[in-house]
Parts: sequence; C-alpha cells; structure tokens
Amino acid sequence: MSEMLKISLPDGSVREMPAGSTPADVAAAIGPGLAKAAIAARVNGELRDIMRPFEGDTELALVTSRDEADALELVRHDYAHVLAEAVQTLFPGTQITFGPSTNDGFYYDFAPAAEHGPFRDDELPLIEEEMRKIIAADLPLTREVWERDKLIAKWAAEGETFKAEWAAELPQGEELTVYRSGDGWMDMCRGPHLASTGKLDPAAFKLTRVSGAYWRGDQKNAQLSRIYGTGWLNKKQLAEHLVRLEEAAKRDHRKIGREMDLFHLQEEAHGSVFWHPKGYRIYRELEAYMRRAIDGSGYQEVKTPQVMDAKQWEQSGHWGKYRENMFVIPDEIPNIEDEGPIVSDDAEWMALKPMNCPAHVLIFRQGMKSYRDLPLRMAEMGCCHRNEPHGALHGIMRVRQFTQDDGHIFCREDQIVEEVRAFCELLDRVYRQLGFEKYAVKLALRPEKRFGSDEMWDKAEAELREAVARAGMANEDYGWEELPGEGAFYAPKLEFHLTDAIGRTWQCGTIQSDRVMPERLDASYIGEDGERHRPVMLHRAILGTYERFIGILIEHFAGRFPTWLAPVQAVVATIVSDADDYAKDAVAQLTAAGIRADSDLRNEKINYKVREHSLAKVPYLLVVGKREAEEGTVAIRTLGQDGQRIMPLAEAIAMLKGEATPPDLKD
Repeated sequence: MSEMLKISLPDGSVREMPAGSTPADVAAAIGPGLAKAAIAARVNGELRDIMRPFEGDTELALVTSRDEADALELVRHDYAHVLAEAVQTLFPGTQITFGPSTNDGFYYDFAPAAEHGPFRDDELPLIEEEMRKIIAADLPLTREVWERDKLIAKWAAEGETFKAEWAAELPQGEELTVYRSGDGWMDMCRGPHLASTGKLDPAAFKLTRVSGAYWRGDQKNAQLSRIYGTGWLNKKQLAEHLVRLEEAAKRDHRKIGREMDLFHLQEEAHGSVFWHPKGYRIYRELEAYMRRAIDGSGYQEVKTPQVMDAKQWEQSGHWGKYRENMFVIPDEIPNIEDEGPIVSDDAEWMALKPMNCPAHVLIFRQGMKSYRDLPLRMAEMGCCHRNEPHGALHGIMRVRQFTQDDGHIFCREDQIVEEVRAFCELLDRVYRQLGFEKYAVKLALRPEKRFGSDEMWDKAEAELREAVARAGMANEDYGWEELPGEGAFYAPKLEFHLTDAIGRTWQCGTIQSDRVMPERLDASYIGEDGERHRPVMLHRAILGTYERFIGILIEHFAGRFPTWLAPVQAVVATIVSDADDYAKDAVAQLTAAGIRADSDLRNEKINYKVREHSLAKVPYLLVVGKREAEEGTVAIRTLGQDGQRIMPLAEAIAMLKGEATPPDLKD
C-alpha cells in the first residue's frame, strides 16, 4: 500500500492523498469547480506551483484569482517569462538576464545581439504578437532541479554568459531550479509559475516602453535593454490601469514642474534639484507649515554637520550595513600636481550623512540627562545624501540629495506607547490638512538580518501595536496590516501609505522604535533610582523628504495646489491699458494683505491671458478693465470653474486672504 500524506485545509479538515500528489490533485478531489479555479497553492505558507508534488504532510491553501495579490504576482512573473521567450524567438542571439514582477507589471533585461543593438519601442507590437502566440499554444510550465555544474555548463555552451555568471555565484548548497516552457525554452527561476502559458489572458497585458539598464544595476557593467510591461488578470483590469497611466502621465511632476517653472534637474548635479523661485516658494510654505506643526508638538529643532568621520558610522552600524549607499570623502588635502593620484592610499575616510540619527544621539549625549528631561523630542530639516544608482533616479521623487522632515524622540520605556500614539495623531492631522484623506498604517516586523535579541524585538513590536490601537488606527478604515520581515535592521517600524487622487499609494511617514542605536552610541540618562539607563530612540518622519513629498503633491493636485501652497495665488490681468494703474494698485493691496500676487499688463487679448494663467495653475485671476477701475471692482475667475464673479476689490482681498491662509492657522 502506498504511503498516504495528510493534507490539512484552511477549514480544519484533513484529506489523505497518496505520495506524489499535487495541490491540483487535491483541488480535483474537492470538486471540478475548484479544480478549474485553482491556479497555485500555499504549502506550509509558501506560494508554490499547483503541479509541484507534496514532500510530506502539509498545510495547504489553494490560491485562485480571488486571492488577487498572489494571483497578480504569478501572472506578472509568467508574462515576464513569456516576454523573454518571445524576444529570443524573434531575435536569435539575444541573451537573457532577469525578469521580475513589479507593482503594476513586469520587466525583463536583455543583452541584444551586437548586430541588432538596443531594442526600440517600435518593436514592442511585434513582441506582443509573439507573446500571444506562446500564450495560445498553452505550453506547460514545468519546474526542474539542476546540478550546479551542469546548469552552468549549459548556459555557457548556449552563450548565456549572464545566466552562467549568476548561477556560479549562487550559494553552494542552494537548489538551482529552472522552468521550461513546453519541451524547449527555459529560464533559471525560483518560481512559482502557473501550470501553463494558456492560463494567462492574452488581452490582459501590454508592453509599455524600452529603457537602458546595467547588468546587476552597476553602471560599470554591460548595458542592457529593459523592456517594461503591465500585466493583469483580465482585460478589464488592464483597461482601468491604462486609464490610470494616461491620467498619471498628465500629472507627471516633471512635466508640470516644467510648465509651472518650479524646478529642473541636469547632469552636472545628478540626483539633485535646482529649485526655481516658484518651486522654492512651495518648499518654503511647506517647511513653514511643518515647523509650526513640530513647534506645537514640543519638538526642539537642531542642525547637525553634513560630514562625519567614518569611525562614527562604524560605531552606529551604518558603515557595515549601508556603506554602498554613502558618499565617502578622503580626509586629506588632494594632490594639486598634474602627476600622481589625487588622493593617497593613506587617507582617513569621512562620509556625507545619509541620515541624521547618529548626529542626534551625539547632541543627546552632551551634558547629563535626567529621567525628568524625557521625553526629549528633537527635529531637524536635515539635508542628506545617498548614493543612489543613476538608473534609479526619478525626477524629484528619487534623488541623491534630499531634505528630511526628520525627528527623534528620546524617551523612557514607560513613555513609548504614548509618544507613538501622539505621533500618529500629529501625522493624521498633517496629512488631512495637506489634502490626503486616506492612508494606510502598516507595521513592518523584524528582518532576517538584524541587531538585537528576539526579546527586544518582541517588546518593540508589541509597543507599536498598542500605540496604533490607542490611536484608533488598528482597523480596516486605516488599512491596518503587518508586514513580516520588512523592518529596519535595528528596529520595527510603522509605515504610513498615502493614497493620492488617482488611487496610487506612496509610503511617506514612518516611526521606528529603536533600542540598538542608543546602546551602540552609548546614550544614557540618570533614572529615578540614580542609575544610568538607556533611552529608547523613536525615529520618525511625516513627509519623508521634502523633494519627494512635493513631487507627490504636484501629482496629487495635478499642479492645482490649494491656494495657500500655490506659488502665485492671484494675477491681476488688464483688458485695456487704461486699467494699468488700477491693476498695479490692486496688486499692491493684495501683497500688503499677504497674498502672493502678480500683474499681467501685456497688450494681449484677455482670452489669451486667461488661457496662459490657467495653464500656469494660478488659483485666481482678477480681470480689470476701465469699468472695474472706475467702480473699484474686479471680475474674479477661479481656476477650474466657468464664469466669473464681480465684487469690490476689498471684498475680493478678504476672500483671497481667507483662501491663502494655511489650514493650521485658520480659526
């Protein structure tokens, strides 16, 4: 009699299946409907192929398209493999590298044959057609385990130098698996995959663009062609996504930034923003708002050095775990002679700070601290630098130089929950006043590689859970969720994910409960018992970085900022030159009332002026002619609305002053 395996199902029932059975066999045993719907399985919590045999007694949960997160991950992974097979079919000599899924689709990196050169956008329709042929063929996707040496030899013999290199560098003892499409094409992959290419919807994907990339993300390595695509479970989801993409393109902060003359970027300062006067006005208004918020919440603002000795970063732990993202600087005078190296081998090293926290600990350590001094809330609008790869930079959303709305709370153990709760309420107020009504709260739990004991992590995670519950946010209304393995190496953290006007999410705010850095940097206070104790350090930010958050604001509002944030809040435009003096006086009165106003006295038709200032996203246009000048009135046009209102200038100024008042300063 063959061995029978016990398969435990989510409803508590247990089925006995013969050895060699698969999740697909269990689905078929339950019923034909489930057999048709099941696309994958969670085996002891791990997502696996539905055709992969069980290896022993198992806890099984069958995955269907209703399990959308898992289903999308699977289909996007499969679309990437089908893309790679299609490209190699159409363009022999192309080498394959990697093809992961992304938040809304997939991409694959290729090394095209030298005679072909980089792939082009106009080749995408041809590749899509070939992909649909592969999907229509309904080729089985089968998992195979290979011996390392044989797989490396196969890749090398077929000219797949990138795959051979990667296979050779995988850890010894790690199982090397490939997935074969039908009887021929294969790719090295951990999986899982759908049972066959025919499980994909041929009308639910689209290739979107081609860009350059580097092998393993290093610009010193070979340049590759990256083909991006978006993939979904069905045609309806794809159509909805393409509409969102079209809307997102209209809202692109780089496009609007140019149109509104807010900022620019250029190669002479990769990843750093050149703020123009109008863009910096938005920055200053947001910074002033945040200063009022932190001042009112008991924070003390500080300013710390840009450059610190590498020894400090070694002590904090960043030098070992974060050095590849840091800009390092030799601590010596460079050679000014034409001959010889600029820097000697004997230089000591310093680094531009990628974050503010170690410097804040050094401030905390100045002078003896008592338990009565805590909590000590320290804030800094701190300019930081991180050595992001050139290919990862994206407008002002991902940059190398940025300013954080950073803060650190040094507190006692018994103060943690209350401080985190208060931060949650501060963040809630800020987000809502800035125009974001919806956001999700997520708890990122301990990663595999971390500092500290399990007991410490248990305590820190429990404190954050309790604080969120006390703030009334541990529920579906706030999208409460726990994320295993996604905490920082030194602490668990709460993440706050904003939802913008077109449904995209952005992780901005965070607070982390850290017991490691105070220990490593020897921070202490004198307790009520007269002994030294370690403070707990809460790392927190609300906006994240000013650059990225302003980019999010631009796209959320499509450039139509609320009046208090708009760089120009009103323009007084003349119909005839007889009204020029009145327009100048109106601007002077608006400016005296604290309203950012300009005049437009050009000899142009008023419709031209209206159209131009609408494109510039000016909230209010005050049109004046000879009649308005005589009567002391203005014709107000509001951005995004038809028609106009006639009112006395004094009344218009009072109205605009109310609109221009920041939300935290309104009665």
